[in-house]
Amino acid sequence: MKEGPDIAQIGALIGDPARANMLTALMGGKALTATELAAVGGITVQTASTHLAKLEAGQLLAQRKQGRHRYFTLADDGVGKLLESIMGFAAGRGHLRHRPGPKEPALRKARICYDHLAGDYGVRMLDSLIAKGAIDAVGDGLAVTRQGESALKCIGIDVGDLKSSRRPLCRSCLDWSERRAHLAGSVGKALLSNFLEKGWARRTAGSRSVIFSPDGERQFLALFPLHQADRSSPAQSVET
Repeated sequence: MKEGPDIAQIGALIGDPARANMLTALMGGKALTATELAAVGGITVQTASTHLAKLEAGQLLAQRKQGRHRYFTLADDGVGKLLESIMGFAAGRGHLRHRPGPKEPALRKARICYDHLAGDYGVRMLDSLIAKGAIDAVGDGLAVTRQGESALKCIGIDVGDLKSSRRPLCRSCLDWSERRAHLAGSVGKALLSNFLEKGWARRTAGSRSVIFSPDGERQFLALFPLHQADRSSPAQSVET
């Protein structure tokens, strides 16, 4: 095929193991330096710089300078969506890297997916919002209902403000560990930010995992009571 999108180029950029590791690290939503990304990729800083230049040229990464340092992030939400989709595809076909250790359970429970909540808690949150009628699942898409706007406002999320953004309010994102959907889009981002600002949860240094405090966990489970295994159960409250 001589015309159309060149998926081979994107595949080659992502397909290198060191570059794949660096891109995955940036799924945590934090800007990282070349030195930090080199450590993640298991390569030298000089080699990492070459890889980063290729990823930037391919519009997968963006960088910003602050003083003497250069920081790298994913270029946009589309890159995060692409990477999470690939992760889900790989996990669904058994292509998993087994890294035993204490961090793995935490990552499966709750983690950052670019800028929103993923893992068991991310799936639970979306299931609860759908069960309550706060979000409609329309085909493969998601939409906030009027009831949902009121419920989210009680939590501290003003959907009206979010509508001014060019970004979709709600987007379904395939979760690689749960192999089901969690909530992305500006609403998903706002909810995660809300949990962090309230002190319910915190980021973990050097990891994508999100750790809930005992009180934060109680608040979260009360707010989103429907577990993924109970999706067929009657709708329960998602109110504060």
